[in-house]
Amino acid sequence: MFHTQSDVVFIKGLKVDAVIGVFDWERAITQPLLIDIALETDISRAAVSDDVSDALSYKEVCDDVSEWCKEIQAKLLEHLAGQISDKIFAKYDCQKITLSIAKPTAIAQADAVGVQITRYASASTNELTTKEAVKEVNVSQADDA
Repeated sequence: MFHTQSDVVFIKGLKVDAVIGVFDWERAITQPLLIDIALETDISRAAVSDDVSDALSYKEVCDDVSEWCKEIQAKLLEHLAGQISDKIFAKYDCQKITLSIAKPTAIAQADAVGVQITRYASASTNELTTKEAVKEVNVSQADDA
């Protein structure tokens, strides 16, 4: 099905202190990470219902990503980014993720260094059209009445 809509839930500048790096001294400390996430997802149901339970929770995503960064303790930002994107796809309904992770204290002469990845969900991702979302919300509201 061809969709002309593109909805994005984004998180900009999530700050997480985590073990990251390849050197022994890096493995013994936490370092600050700055994370930006753009999740392409269908927000039409939430847009119609105005109900938070129909929305992708950016607070929950922030909490999860923070926890995952601390648990994974990756050596490379590339590995951490791949692991986070896999976990987001496994837990949240989104079709595309653009994720950047920066280390602002890694290089003194730079504001930050890091990686950015873009990943797509499998073709089997269930997407709702706006019309389908309106129908589902209406059915749900009729059931509640």
